[in-house]
Amino acid sequence: MMKSVPWWQSRIAYQIYPRSFCDSNNDGIGDLRGIISKLDYFVELGVGILWLSPVYRSPNFDNGYDISGYREINPEYGTMEDMKELLTEAKKRNLKLIMDLVINHTSDEHPWFVESKKSKDNPYRSFYYWRPGSVDKKGNPVPPNNWSSFFSGPAWEYDRTTQEFYLHLFSKKQPDLNFENPQVLAAVKDIMTFWLDLGIDGFRCDVINLISKTTLANGKKRIALTGREHYITQPGCHKILAELRRDVLSKYDCFTVGETVLVTTQDAQALCPPGRKELDMIFSFDHMDCDHINNKWFKVPFKPYKLMNILFKWQKEVDWNTLYFENHDQPRSISRFGSKKYPQQSAKLLAVILFTLRGTPFIFEGQELGMTNATFNTLSDFRDTESITVWNLATKLHFPRWLKMKLLRATSRDNARTPMQWNTQDNAGFSFDTKTVPWIPVQSNYKEINVETEQNQKDSLLNWYKELITIRKRTPELTGGSFSVIYQDKEVYAYKRSLPGVGKFPDRETYVVLNFGGKKRQIPQEVTAILDALPEKTVLASVYDDTTCLPPYGAFIVKNTDKNL
Repeated sequence: MMKSVPWWQSRIAYQIYPRSFCDSNNDGIGDLRGIISKLDYFVELGVGILWLSPVYRSPNFDNGYDISGYREINPEYGTMEDMKELLTEAKKRNLKLIMDLVINHTSDEHPWFVESKKSKDNPYRSFYYWRPGSVDKKGNPVPPNNWSSFFSGPAWEYDRTTQEFYLHLFSKKQPDLNFENPQVLAAVKDIMTFWLDLGIDGFRCDVINLISKTTLANGKKRIALTGREHYITQPGCHKILAELRRDVLSKYDCFTVGETVLVTTQDAQALCPPGRKELDMIFSFDHMDCDHINNKWFKVPFKPYKLMNILFKWQKEVDWNTLYFENHDQPRSISRFGSKKYPQQSAKLLAVILFTLRGTPFIFEGQELGMTNATFNTLSDFRDTESITVWNLATKLHFPRWLKMKLLRATSRDNARTPMQWNTQDNAGFSFDTKTVPWIPVQSNYKEINVETEQNQKDSLLNWYKELITIRKRTPELTGGSFSVIYQDKEVYAYKRSLPGVGKFPDRETYVVLNFGGKKRQIPQEVTAILDALPEKTVLASVYDDTTCLPPYGAFIVKNTDKNL
């Protein structure tokens, strides 16, 4: 029999990017009441966890990941009363809700930082990393070390008032908090307690493995992220997370998933096992790195085997994975990993992988529709601060316009942030007033790709997602079973999910077979032999009606339905 699993292992998660999800008051910006109006959509889809990207008070330099008020709702999204109503209505529908916890940094407009800038002896000075630098031969201030930021350029910003630098691993508008100060850790505990008491069910912890800086010494020079050996997954990170678990999280029926940068499977196992009592699971980026070199802006042609090899490695070496192909920082998966010739089939194949591996699947808004990368034509269409920074850097390097636009179209975070496509009306139903101008342009293909249209198409991607989610829920081995590879080459893959039998009853077994390529392939003999040996079997789902071969981007799921099971 299947052992009971924590609720966050048995549910499907759905990430909501509030700014782009649903605009209830026609100001061009998505909001909490818009989310409330769509809660039944999540029930129909079959998801059980909603993850809200930040809705806190923020100047929105980095679209909410620069927080200026941790216990306040950004007025653009609504009020605290709206937030409470969202929680109430979600619970009525048995939907869990988690929020982003952004604690590596704050906004430079947060009261803590505003105070810290006033003087070197201000009580909030040590909430951040303030350090004196040096002076070059021309008398210009030089940063304390050679670290570079994630958004390019030095990781230090000079403040003329106190004539010192502060650390910012991201934008200069996002100064890093100093967790060596016990007051910072205490303040974070209070913030977490506030939201858990309000009724949320956990946190997605933003860049959580960066919160401890072992030393501020110079780092090894690199093309990107110089200094990273001093702040990525340091011993102090484990200590902080264990304390947050002990003093806050252990008191609630909640869970945490950590966004982690440059982690190995060994790092993941160290952060997540129950015995360590730190995080419940992590988002890693290994598989998101399969189509570029050095950093995400330097793309190389996508090869399916690179993606699958990484996914299989994590399946084998990490007990419980987060399963995802999209989020608010990544390009759309159908544009990235799919096929231009077989868009629908390749999107369905990706969905099969998503819902049949071991772990908790995460869907990003619009992924279930097959929303694609944006087709922006000018820089003015983009809103993402990172993208604009890269454009300006490429301009200084004399990149031609066509190349700069190619970079942004392929990689910009704005690809995932265009408004959710609800119907064929103007603005794709995101804003109900046709005169409203959304905060970012609506994708041009919304009349073909939208919820209303796909709900009425039997073979649509949306209905395929619903079907696979139902299958996953009804098939215990897909939720809690083990994972093993049966066959793999550069395009064809087969794996098994199984639960051990009890007494005279055999194992529960479900097999997944897929062709991640654009040419028809025969089912490998090794796989055929296993499937043919099953006394009884049932095809649970198939991209094509024919399961005797593997057409381009063909995939099917077969369950052992031996009568003794």
